[in-house]
Amino acid sequence: VQLQASGGGLVQAGGFLRLSCAAFRSIFRFNVMGWYRQAPGNQRELVADITMGGTTNYADSVKGRFTISRDNSKRTLYLQMNSLKPEDTAVYYCYALYGSTYWGQGTLVTVSS
Repeated sequence: VQLQASGGGLVQAGGFLRLSCAAFRSIFRFNVMGWYRQAPGNQRELVADITMGGTTNYADSVKGRFTISRDNSKRTLYLQMNSLKPEDTAVYYCYALYGSTYWGQGTLVTVSS
């Protein structure tokens, strides 16, 4: 399973970005898809995930600001990030759980104060 993440960039605090994670095959049967992030010097942490049935889960630090969604017809996972804070600065990785866990390459999000 190949995943390609995109959408990162530099944004000011309070701004927004939308990350995308495109799969090169149908994602309909992927049990769970989600986003992790890793800031310099920190461990990778779960940001949000979404099940095949559409149940979502968010880290407390992003609840109310980030929205995860998946479009099976476009084979794409999204992360809408609003009200960004400098502490959201990190490399964001998408993943898919389908038997094994598959990872996309990271996309860098930098939020300036």
